[in-house]
Amino acid sequence: MRARARIITATAVAALLIGCASGPASSEPGQDRDGERVLVFSKTAGFRHDSIPAGVAAVKELGAENGFAVDATEDAKAFTAKNLARYDAVVWLSTTGDVLDARQQAAFEQYIRGGGAYVGVHAAADTEYDWPFYGGLAGAYFQSHPAIQPAKVHVDDHAHPATAHLGAGTWDRTDEWYNYRSNPRERARVLATLDESSYTGGTMSGDHPIAWCQSYEGGRSFYTGGGHTKESFAEPAFRKHLLGGIRWAVGAAQADCRPEKGYTTLFDGTAASLEGWKQAGPGSFALNQDDGTLTTTGGMGMLWYDRRELGSYSLKLDWRAAGDDNSGIFVGFPPSDDPWSAVNNGYEIQIDATDVPEKTTGSVYGFRSADLKKRDKALNPPGEWNTYEIRVEGERLCIYLNGVQINDYTNTDPARSLLQGHIGLQNHGDGDEVSFRNIRLKDLPSRHFAPPAPTGPGVGR
Repeated sequence: MRARARIITATAVAALLIGCASGPASSEPGQDRDGERVLVFSKTAGFRHDSIPAGVAAVKELGAENGFAVDATEDAKAFTAKNLARYDAVVWLSTTGDVLDARQQAAFEQYIRGGGAYVGVHAAADTEYDWPFYGGLAGAYFQSHPAIQPAKVHVDDHAHPATAHLGAGTWDRTDEWYNYRSNPRERARVLATLDESSYTGGTMSGDHPIAWCQSYEGGRSFYTGGGHTKESFAEPAFRKHLLGGIRWAVGAAQADCRPEKGYTTLFDGTAASLEGWKQAGPGSFALNQDDGTLTTTGGMGMLWYDRRELGSYSLKLDWRAAGDDNSGIFVGFPPSDDPWSAVNNGYEIQIDATDVPEKTTGSVYGFRSADLKKRDKALNPPGEWNTYEIRVEGERLCIYLNGVQINDYTNTDPARSLLQGHIGLQNHGDGDEVSFRNIRLKDLPSRHFAPPAPTGPGVGR
């Protein structure tokens, strides 16, 4: 049987308690098997792109290089429940027009709702206009396009495997740049946007998504607007972009694909954005402005945001461990130049996948272990990026890893109140190497959840 994409069903999301729930998340793995299998579908009933053969060849090459099998077809008869069950993802490669009949559409809907995955490339958005399920799955329909020309692409999500390799600057490339009939930002996680000032013919009023991902009715969906030209599929950065989308779709890599709006950047990869941060204790963080990262050096110390104390908020950041390394994010501590003040008065959300449960990745260090089963399914390995959402509302602290809730802790100690405090990044020691980037914050409405009454010794620990 085909391995099911990693998801949390709508029922499971609804079961999350109010205050920690922040939208549907992906990441429940399916049955394990040796390798993944991808179907490339490139039937056209309208305009036919001459880049399709190059695209099919590129996906096959990526599969051979990265351990997944690839089949290719233009026969819609492949869309049966039995045949689709063989595949972890279906790549719709510049399909156009009405390519499936009603029975085949029903089979594909069943496939997606059962945990399957969709990867749309370029003209996949110019397909099946009269099939609402498909429109929602793709995220947006094609409207128009100007001439092929260079443009600048801004990366919105630096942790998703489709965009993590693109660094902190703009991605300059040439393609045919689609305008879309609607903006997917409300329902999908936008990974990259076009700078409409960098080319002519953009019609989306300055907010022009060009790649995105989402959980959709039980399955996964990734779309990229690139891929019109043959040259795209020989372009190393675009091939990595496509590979990352496929890897996420089949469940080989995890990412947070919930919609994201309303966040303010606290660190954007530039030296200027560090003006609101202050180092406490020994050690430091090395800034690499090419890829927009801060990497721990030495310790034991902490880089903390000293502009203001925070109350109810959602903090998101991307992090990557080089190996078996130790670091963490501190919350809820008073201002101090002594890093041990944060240890003694705040809470640490740990990064160290091999420690004991209450001191491992996703734990509230020393107080509450993460749900290790969920954590392990959501966690990307060393060398790959992960995203934390740390959500504080009143005395309640919820932790999401790559969009999956893995911890829910309520403080009962007045001396460690979460109602107000600072945030900081730990540099643990000389032997530990952890990188951070894209740190952003959203203030939330104040909700003063009353902690439960203690019922015995050690409550909350």
